[in-house]
Amino acid sequence: MRRLAIIAVILAALGLAVFWLTRPKPIPVVLQEVKAGKVEATLANTRAGTVEACQRTKLSTIIGGRIEYLGVKEGDRVSKGQLLLKLWNDDQRANIALARAQIALSAKRVEEACIAADNAEKEAVRQGVLRARGFVSPSKEEAARTDAEVRRAACNTAKADVAQAEAKLEATRVEQGRVALYAPFAGTIAKIVGELGEYSTPSPPGVPTPPAIDLIDDSCLYVKAPMDEVDAPKIEAGQTVRITLDALPGKLLPGKVRRVAPYVSAVEKQARTVDIEVDFDRPAEAGRLLVGYSADVEIVLAAHDNVLRIPTAAIQEGGKVLRFGAASGSLEERTIKAGLANWEYTEVLSGLEAGDRIVTSLDREGVKAGAKAIADEKAGAK
Repeated sequence: MRRLAIIAVILAALGLAVFWLTRPKPIPVVLQEVKAGKVEATLANTRAGTVEACQRTKLSTIIGGRIEYLGVKEGDRVSKGQLLLKLWNDDQRANIALARAQIALSAKRVEEACIAADNAEKEAVRQGVLRARGFVSPSKEEAARTDAEVRRAACNTAKADVAQAEAKLEATRVEQGRVALYAPFAGTIAKIVGELGEYSTPSPPGVPTPPAIDLIDDSCLYVKAPMDEVDAPKIEAGQTVRITLDALPGKLLPGKVRRVAPYVSAVEKQARTVDIEVDFDRPAEAGRLLVGYSADVEIVLAAHDNVLRIPTAAIQEGGKVLRFGAASGSLEERTIKAGLANWEYTEVLSGLEAGDRIVTSLDREGVKAGAKAIADEKAGAK
């Protein structure tokens, strides 16, 4: 009996040793404690947005010609109404001089014709008096009256010639506007196509050509960004936006949705988008921005403060998470009811409690419900 007892003890010890040596090792996992915090529901643009100027115009002359005057260079600040460019127009200046000479000549003819008309009318009155006294015949009086009417008509025709000459002068002045470019607003010259003495050609219908001058008003800027068509119904003017710029890494700029486009852009058929326009709340914080900077926008749809939240990446399909059981050392599957969510955090309405620890390293091999696990403190610290 004693020998049997000793053998039994030895076998039990061997069994325990084999179990201890062959038991599955706990999987190191990254854990995060469930805590209270702020959760926001947000939307982000599908592709990079762009910083745009509130006013931007691409100017070209109405007719073509050789550039005779170029008063600006790229980067210059200009004021409203400033002459920027003018084509050769000596022919138009000659026409203006001719029109002015015609006006002067017509004015002289008016003076001549109207003086003659006044004299003829006086003579007709005199002939009428003489005819009443019987000194002249009725036919002579009639001839004097007819002559007065003819000369008065000539006077009126001469006045019409003056009006015609003035209209011609005005038409020539209008023609001058076809060869000159003036700044429609104050701004900065972004680009100039053409040099002094070169020929400038306007864009014919249906054939786009580069504008002669690209003028931007960089005192007022906004962001234009494409949003997925699925998200468009949730976006409204006035919503809060956070703007990030590649040129200003790590800096968040507040803004507001100014406008939502009333149509869907189908530049890429597989990615239909709706453009939105966003104003900067405090433009001075951004410093000097350049038109064309790439920008991303994040629209805040709603926000909940001091609610239980977990990393969104820790949620599996079906709203399931893996909770670490400190007592058992095993991973337990829990189904949560989610509230607001974004790419970073998700609000937990039920299924977890404050202080619970959940697995965030779901991509590690062997991480599943029922598996033994230990906290990977080193990875968690990172």
